Amino acid sequence: MFQVSRVYKIEGLGRGGLHQLAESSVRIHSSLRAKPELNMSFAGLNDADVAAALAACTAADSFNHKAFFAKVGLASKSSDDVKKAFYVIDQDKSGFIEEDELKLFLQNFSASARALTDAETKAFLADGDKDGDGMIGVDEFAAMIKG
Repeated sequence: MFQVSRVYKIEGLGRGGLHQLAESSVRIHSSLRAKPELNMSFAGLNDADVAAALAACTAADSFNHKAFFAKVGLASKSSDDVKKAFYVIDQDKSGFIEEDELKLFLQNFSASARALTDAETKAFLADGDKDGDGMIGVDEFAAMIKG
């Protein structure tokens, strides 16, 4: 992420300056994750359904992406709504959802949600990444949700 490159570019600053920028970078990174409850509202997801889906996977290694998609109602949404959800999850706007973005998948629905475990993240990626490039594209994401 760009925050790391900014930290490395200021090698000449004293320790206090580097600390101050690192702290600032964290704030920038946090602000990139806009309020998740608002992010998914455009897709017509019901708050109660989202809360129930999140509650069903609070324990580590309890996340099942297919069950989650069904519970939040994303599986029944239009292709356009699914694509809108994809672009919210694609935090770096690369056009792909990478492993680090999948790890924080639940936080797109609630800022207080847990991160996925490594096993959950890898299973999620393996199911969605049909072309083997290590990322999930918008069409792969739509197929995974609808499939």
